Amino acid sequence: MRRSNKIDDNQNEIVSALRKAGATVRIISQGEGIPDLLVGFKGLTFLFEVKDGNKPPSARKLTPLEEKFFMEWRGGMVAIVNSVEEALALLADVE
Repeated sequence: MRRSNKIDDNQNEIVSALRKAGATVRIISQGEGIPDLLVGFKGLTFLFEVKDGNKPPSARKLTPLEEKFFMEWRGGMVAIVNSVEEALALLADVE
């Protein structure tokens, strides 16, 4: 039986802010190192791994499976976002 993945406390706030900014967001937290959010914005696709910026840095580290995914990913942008501000800043750079 598969256990549900734990989501960071700020994930819903980040998803809401991204959608308000005009992005399409799908929560894809599947474990196995796959990032939490699939984000479409102005014709581009992003993968965001959400970490809780209120936690100490040691608690925000990527898991070994997440590190492996980040190293092996050959598609569009994959990024760690610790806050609404960081997520929106990544979208702000899109022309």
